[in-house]
Amino acid sequence: MPKSLYILYESAAGFSLFYVENFESIASNTEEFQDALSEFVRFSKLAKLIAFSPFTTAETAFDNLSKLSEYEITANLSNFLDSNLPKVKEGKKPKYELGVFDHKLAAVIHEQLKLPATSSEKITEIIRNIRLHFERFVDHLRTSDVIKAQLGLAHAYSRSKVKYNVNRADTMVVQSITLLDQLDKDINTFAMRVKEWYSWHFPELVKIVSDNIVYARCVQLIGDKSTLSEDSLTDLEKLVGDEQVSKNILDAARTSMGTGIEEVDLINIRSFAARVVKLAEYRKHLHDYLIRRMNTIAPNLSALLGEQVSARLIAHAGSLTNLAKYPASTVQILGAEKALFRALKTKGKTPKYGLLFHSSFIGKAKQKNKGRISRYLANKCSIASRIDCFSDVTSDIFGRTLREQVEERLKFYETGSSSQKNTDVMRKAMDELNTIVKESHEDLERAVDETDVEKEENMEEDNEERDRSHKSKKDKSKKKDKEKKKKHKRKKEKMDTDESNSKEKRHHKKKKTDKTLKEKEKQDKMQI
Repeated sequence: MPKSLYILYESAAGFSLFYVENFESIASNTEEFQDALSEFVRFSKLAKLIAFSPFTTAETAFDNLSKLSEYEITANLSNFLDSNLPKVKEGKKPKYELGVFDHKLAAVIHEQLKLPATSSEKITEIIRNIRLHFERFVDHLRTSDVIKAQLGLAHAYSRSKVKYNVNRADTMVVQSITLLDQLDKDINTFAMRVKEWYSWHFPELVKIVSDNIVYARCVQLIGDKSTLSEDSLTDLEKLVGDEQVSKNILDAARTSMGTGIEEVDLINIRSFAARVVKLAEYRKHLHDYLIRRMNTIAPNLSALLGEQVSARLIAHAGSLTNLAKYPASTVQILGAEKALFRALKTKGKTPKYGLLFHSSFIGKAKQKNKGRISRYLANKCSIASRIDCFSDVTSDIFGRTLREQVEERLKFYETGSSSQKNTDVMRKAMDELNTIVKESHEDLERAVDETDVEKEENMEEDNEERDRSHKSKKDKSKKKDKEKKKKHKRKKEKMDTDESNSKEKRHHKKKKTDKTLKEKEKQDKMQI
C-alpha cells in the first residue's frame, strides 16, 4: 500500500500542513502535472490544507523562522506537527511521509522528532506551488498581509545577521580621511595662488608672513597697502601674534616695490583669500570630527599610531574588518605596493614600510633600525586593529600599552636596555580593562536602581493622586446624592402639601355644592 504524503510549509504568516492525494502516481515531468500545479482549481484537488497555525506576533515569527534557518526545532513546530499528523503506535512504522523543502531540515526532524521526514525534487515543486497559491488556501488571508509579514520578517532577519552598529561605521572614517587629504592639497594650491596674485601689489609680505592661512587673513585685513597705518597695528598683531612682525609689515608697506592695484582686483583677491580661510576652518573642523570618530571606532589603533595614520590604514584596507584580517607583514608594507611589485620584478630590495612611515616611531629610529621597528610596529598594529574590530568594549587601554611596548623596543635598539615581557604587559592591561568594565557595570546598575526607585516614587505619587482624585470624586458623588435626596424630599413635601391643599379645596367645593343643592331642594319644596 503506497504511503500518504503530508507537506510542511513554513511561511512568514505561520506553519501550515497540506495533504497530497495520489502522490505516488504523479509523474513530475509530465505536462499534466505541471498544468495541475499552475492552476489553483486543479491544484486544490491535489493538495488540501489540513492545519494552519498563524504566528501571533512578529517576534514569534522571527524566533521560529530564524531558528529553523539554523536547523533548530522550535516548540511551536513540534507541537504543531504532533497535534496534526496521524498518531503512530509504538513498534509500528508510520504509513505516511512528511515532505520538507530542505533536506537538512528533514534530517533534523527525523532525528529529533522521530518523524518520517523527506525531501525530493517532486516535493520541492509542490511546495513552490503551495507558495504560489497559499493566500487562496487560507480564509481571510490577503496577499497584502502576506507581503507585509514577509517584508517585516526579512528586515528583522537581515538586521540580526548584519548586527550593524552605527557608532562603529568605519565608512565615515574612510570618507573623512580622503576628504582631509584632498583639502590639504586644495588649501595649499589656493594659498600659493593668493600669494602669487597679491605679490604683484605687496611682494614683501611673503617673506614676513610664512604661514599660508595667516597670509590669507593678512590679505583680507590689509587690502590696499597704501591705506595701512599705525591704527591697524593692533589688528595686525592679533592676526600674526607678534608685535615686531606687525611693525615689519607696516614698514614694508611704506617702502614696498609692488605695483598699484584697482578696487575691482582687490575685491576679487580678498574674496579668494576669504575662501581659503573658510576652507582652512572647515579642514580644522573635519580634523576634529575625524579624531572623535577614530576614538570611537578604533581607539586602540589611534592610541598606538595616531588618528590620521590609523585612518589612512583603514582607508587603504577598505574597512577596519579588512585591516584586522591582514597579517602583520601586509600591514607593514600597506601603501607601498608599487615599490614592492617593482622590487619583485627587478629582483631588488623590497620596501621596509608603507603608510607606517608617517608614524612618529619610524622617524625616531635610526636608519639601521627603521626596518626592525617597522616590523615590530606592524605586529602591534595588527593586534590593536583586531581588538578594535572584534571587541565589544570600547577602550584605548591596549593601544596605550602597545605604544609603551614600542617605545621600550626603541630604547632597546638604542641602548640595549631590557623591556617587559609581553604576557605580563597584556595581563596588566586585561586587569585594568576588567576593572573599568566592572565599574561601568556597577554604575549602570546604580543608575538602573535609581531609575527604578524614581519610577516607584512616581508610581506612588500617581497612586496617591489617583486616590485623592477618586476620593474627591466619591465626595462629590456623595454630595450630589445628598443634594438629590434633599431635592427629592422637598419635591415630595411640595407634592404632599399640594395634594392636601387640593383635598381641602375639593372638600370645600363638595360642601358648597351640597349646600347649594340642599337650598335648591328647599326652594323646590316651598314652591310645591
